[in-house]
Amino acid sequence: MTAGIGGALTALRAGSAVVVPNPPPLTHVVTATDPAVVNLAKARPASQPVAVWITTDALWSELAATLPLDHAAADLARRLLVDEMVTLLVPVDENRYPHWLAPAVHDGHALLFGARWTPLRDLLTDIGLLYVSSANRTGTPPVATAAHARTVFGPTVPVIEVSDSAQPGMARRATTTIHLHRDRTLSLTREGAQDFAHGGPEHYLDYLRDRDVDLTT
Repeated sequence: MTAGIGGALTALRAGSAVVVPNPPPLTHVVTATDPAVVNLAKARPASQPVAVWITTDALWSELAATLPLDHAAADLARRLLVDEMVTLLVPVDENRYPHWLAPAVHDGHALLFGARWTPLRDLLTDIGLLYVSSANRTGTPPVATAAHARTVFGPTVPVIEVSDSAQPGMARRATTTIHLHRDRTLSLTREGAQDFAHGGPEHYLDYLRDRDVDLTT
């Protein structure tokens, strides 16, 4: 079932999962206000960790105040989420984070997503807290088109389709996952669209490190 922003908001508020596009060359994601709903849409255990979608600056401020990161590292984290649109692993201290982060926490780290693509702005600002994962069944690639999403997820999961997401023939990949360590160093834990565009993981990490230095000097 194809839905616009209004239909997606209605579905999310009713407790449904929704498949959402990202700007090319990223693939789609599946999101819901309940982490178990995200997992069940992907046909995997309901309690499996998922990412929290940092949809607004207010959510980020609430979270950042609890993270074991200094101001420079927290600023870097926000840039990675919003500007680079990576999936981000950040350290957390036990029992010192907002309760809503718990479904994203595993082994002392939280998994975050922060893309705020303009065609989705009304959805993200109106719905508030969302949980998110790549739009796929376990073991298969994330979907790259609305048509593919409808095939994978069937008629019960609405699929948002926006004109800006349709670029036929463009190769799409899931987001790169970056690990931001407590000492502000970076490592790459999953290859994806961002590092591919820069010629590989090490080139992308070098770019991020150089950009971080440029922005803080």
